[in-house]
Amino acid sequence: MIAIYPLSDLPEIGPGDELSVLLHDALERAGLWPPASGDVLVVTQKIVSKAEGRLVDLETVEASPEAIRLSQDVRKDARLVELVLRESASVVRAAPNVLITRHRLGHVMANSGIDRSNTGSGEEHVLLLPEDSDASAQALRSALGGALAVVISDSFGRPWRHGVVGVALGASGLPSLVDRRGELDRDGRRLEVTQIALADQIATAATLAMGEGAEGVPAVLIRGLSLPLGDVGASALVRPLEEDLFR
Repeated sequence: MIAIYPLSDLPEIGPGDELSVLLHDALERAGLWPPASGDVLVVTQKIVSKAEGRLVDLETVEASPEAIRLSQDVRKDARLVELVLRESASVVRAAPNVLITRHRLGHVMANSGIDRSNTGSGEEHVLLLPEDSDASAQALRSALGGALAVVISDSFGRPWRHGVVGVALGASGLPSLVDRRGELDRDGRRLEVTQIALADQIATAATLAMGEGAEGVPAVLIRGLSLPLGDVGASALVRPLEEDLFR
């Protein structure tokens, strides 16, 4: 049986905090340490970014002419747009109140993943994604002894669907993408296109306990999974540009 255990007693995370120590202590208090086989620790991007010092004061940002022009089209703060452009490889769509970019790590998302909510630092501060989410997941897993897998989660909207779901920005200790092509279904037919976004499925399951607002649950432990062998980061989930059929 799969069980999801919320870790809700973590303190407010700040730059330089030893996130691995705080998570270890929270797992111990919850009676979830030592890890069991197949355990996955899911942590929000927000607390990873906070610990890594990715908080930016908009007062320190000078908007470029390009950001000022684009801000008028999308009706957003020009300083925020400047940061979005710095964090992006390209602008995918721009419309009033909407700015979709391809993040420098390949994710197609709103505002390059930059967020104002739950920063704990006031309205003029925004939070950027980690520099390298897979590297962050790997470092966190190593600091926790390597006995459990780690997924760094965020929330994305999806084309042609309302609402957001949890996705994996970073992962370590599990195969983020499981390729089942070549296997047979129950009728003996060979699977031709089936690839499982395992890390995304885990992130979405964790979001059921984490919530999306003021719930204050920045990490969960998922227990009872039978994880396939392999260690493939979440970057494997990003579809290459040459496979983009919608642009």
